[in-house]
Amino acid sequence: MSVDAEAASAEPVRGPRAWWVLAALVVGLFGGILATKSGGAIREPLIQITSIVGQLWLNALKMTVIPLIVALLITGIARTADAARGGRIATVSVVYFLVIFLASAILGAFLTPVLTGIFPLPASASSAMQAGLASIDTSAASAAVPSAQDFVRNIVPPNVIAAASNGDVLPLVVFTLLFALAVTRIRDRERQSLVGLFEGISDTLLVVIGWVLAIAPIGVLALAFGLGATAGGGAFAALGYYILLVSGVGLIVTLASYAVAVLAGGLRLGEFARAVIAPQSVAFSTRSSLASLPAMLASARVLKIRDEVADITLPMAVALFRASGPAMNLAVLFYIAEWMGLEPGLPHVIAAVFVAVLMSLSAVSLPGEISFVSSIAPIGIALGIPLAPLALLIAVEMVPDIIRTLGNVTMDVAVAAAVDRRTASKS
Repeated sequence: MSVDAEAASAEPVRGPRAWWVLAALVVGLFGGILATKSGGAIREPLIQITSIVGQLWLNALKMTVIPLIVALLITGIARTADAARGGRIATVSVVYFLVIFLASAILGAFLTPVLTGIFPLPASASSAMQAGLASIDTSAASAAVPSAQDFVRNIVPPNVIAAASNGDVLPLVVFTLLFALAVTRIRDRERQSLVGLFEGISDTLLVVIGWVLAIAPIGVLALAFGLGATAGGGAFAALGYYILLVSGVGLIVTLASYAVAVLAGGLRLGEFARAVIAPQSVAFSTRSSLASLPAMLASARVLKIRDEVADITLPMAVALFRASGPAMNLAVLFYIAEWMGLEPGLPHVIAAVFVAVLMSLSAVSLPGEISFVSSIAPIGIALGIPLAPLALLIAVEMVPDIIRTLGNVTMDVAVAAAVDRRTASKS
């Protein structure tokens, strides 16, 4: 993605903007609760107005999802294929990325239901949030997960345009994956032209998302008002539960980084823990893997990782590798399933794991409020989960996003150590 596009799309949610969105959520929830107590004469007209405004903003977020899936997948797979051609260090790095992506997705898909089973969302909060979602998006309230038979039958699309039009994301992903793999096999000139076209499309769509998020305080305020008017104080408990659940899954991924460093990288636990404190501190304060790269390179030198490995693997990791993404993205969606009382079947879970891995390859290096939409929405469609709650959860993404970045930079250094050990034994 170009620097200009990244800056343009990231600007609306950097700095105080994210705090404005969080403030809008709190004001909207309290406003809805107070309007309910004041009586129907005030409550009903306000709910009608805010529901229209909120639905328009939600539709604006949704409208970019399908074309963005295609553009990001093609460019992400092309970048990964190009990286794998860069020699043994690059190839081993990509293999580690893919294995950890898959492990992260499986962790998120199967650990989150276990955690919600042990620590369930309180029934009162769940019922209140279901009622609140019905006021935001009536279609979501009646959403049903397709049968396993229909799901499997439609994996290969007879008409990819129809699949895109109907929002059938898994058939679209299957076609796009085949198309992207075919692009890597054509002549360089044509391949570069096609990849450049889709890079331009994804850059443009991310700018559009940035514009939509620029008015996020208005949209979130409107959605939160309807939620507060119907869910009441239960909304605060449910959102607090969400932050703890998703952040907890991210912390487990972060802890797994230490295991990778010790078992695959051959490092001592204390040595690795001390070395990654600096990049973790930068990650915590900036929520940016890119900003943490200099500190990661310094940590690699402390750990005596060869310069040729650190100089290849760590920049590649910043561009391609977000280890916490699959697990935490699936945790978000299983939280919504708990909220909605939905139980996705095994075929849908497998499809969601597959899509989560692919979308992680094509994730963008932007603040979490932007990548939240582009990375999670396609997985939610594959899982059969309503997307309306994502528009509200954006407002509290700041805390989980810190954990996301913390896990990512820790795993980046751990994988660099693993690649160093693997390639040194064969050099």
